[in-house]
Amino acid sequence: MSTNHPTIIQGGMGIAVSNWRLASAVSGLGQLGVVSGTALDQVFARRLQDGDPGGHMRRGVDQFPFPEMAKRIWDTWFIPGGKADTQPYKRPTPATKDGPRDVRELCIVANFVEVFLAREGHDNPVGINYLEKIQLPLLPSMYGAMLAGVAYVLIGAGIPLKIPGVLDALALHEPAAYPLPVTGSQEGDDTMMTFVPAEYMEGAHPPLRRPDFLAIIASNTLALTMVKRANGKVNGFIVEGPTAGGHNAPPRGKPVFNDDGEPVYGERDVVDLVKLRELDVPFWLAGGYGRPDKVREALDNGAAGVQVGTAFAFCNESGLTREYKNEVLKVVAAGSARVVTDPVASPTNFPFKVVRLQGSVTEPDVYAGRPRICDLGYLREAYRTAVGAIGYRCAAEPVTVYKSKGGKTENTVGRKCLCNALMANIGLPQLRNKYVEKGLITSGDDLSELAPYLPAEGWIYSASDVIDKLMSELSDLGEALTSMCETPVLA
Repeated sequence: MSTNHPTIIQGGMGIAVSNWRLASAVSGLGQLGVVSGTALDQVFARRLQDGDPGGHMRRGVDQFPFPEMAKRIWDTWFIPGGKADTQPYKRPTPATKDGPRDVRELCIVANFVEVFLAREGHDNPVGINYLEKIQLPLLPSMYGAMLAGVAYVLIGAGIPLKIPGVLDALALHEPAAYPLPVTGSQEGDDTMMTFVPAEYMEGAHPPLRRPDFLAIIASNTLALTMVKRANGKVNGFIVEGPTAGGHNAPPRGKPVFNDDGEPVYGERDVVDLVKLRELDVPFWLAGGYGRPDKVREALDNGAAGVQVGTAFAFCNESGLTREYKNEVLKVVAAGSARVVTDPVASPTNFPFKVVRLQGSVTEPDVYAGRPRICDLGYLREAYRTAVGAIGYRCAAEPVTVYKSKGGKTENTVGRKCLCNALMANIGLPQLRNKYVEKGLITSGDDLSELAPYLPAEGWIYSASDVIDKLMSELSDLGEALTSMCETPVLA
């Protein structure tokens, strides 16, 4: 592993908010661009059904090393000229513990293409971000990203102890296994997911680069656990505080809520950086570090740098639709931006940040009129059925369906279908008869800090503007700190 690390890591946000365009722009400027690996199979399938505007997916598929697999995927999903606006998107079958094969192939190709496009046009490292809570697509997805030469794998929202060993195995095209948490499982149940690259490869291929693994943590306990118990090398930590966007770790100890129903975080939720430095593992600070003075503060505290999400989420290159960017940046400019930490929105039981826009389609109360349905299934919970098989349920699915699977009614209260909402955020909403899925925007608590990025007129700024501002107080630290261009990071 190289000791040359980026100062700025662009966060892996949402479903394709951190898309290949954003990651390419950031990495091309010498920092670490990161694509979101969440639901890339679904994103890729919808891009193809829209006719592949610009031909970018075709360009990536043409470089995929297994041409027969690439042809199967293309023939299945591509619609020349795009589907009719009145037609819903065809959906890939939700993944299960053991497949199905066509979904695994779609994951492999989709992750390859996203990383390939992010790496195109420069020689700098690119990363990919996954949620440990979404285990079912993990193995084939990481393999696809590694086939494209991804340099960093970032994983949070869980305890990814077995990820280092998976990366070691996949780099050699060897079988990999990962445990699937199954509610109610009993001793002797088969809850291990497996992926055998040889069953998917076409011909012989040399070993792959083993990417650096960065675990996203929120406590010293988890950092120490990862160092001592992980089944391979942990190359670094991203220390994500409760002000970061998206999913947050729950507060430690007995739950306490403020008058608005938000979870309250305390001293136990603050990572002790002195103890973290003692582990002698590089770390980046995240959550409220999207300002130049905070970058300097992080470095002064021994961090390798910072991870920034919110500032990049609303820049020109991100995957959010222009409509949603303008709605959010309008309230930022007016000084009325509001972000709340919703303790029940996510079916994962993790608190989830939501941007409140009064009267907007991003207002969570809009969901009261949405048909309750779970048809993408990325946040499903695996559970043991009465006959000992593995079933899947989601607290955001119809209440009667959830209860029929052994779920408790109280678990369904306030839950939102984040999967469909996040697809709508990027302009790929599902059409259900006359109902079009609406978005739900997430952001860090420091959303109001975006005002300095906004031009005098309009609300358009670039990833380059973000990096220039973040690095503006570091010119005295020299070129080695501000760029990785000369020495790319290799595993």
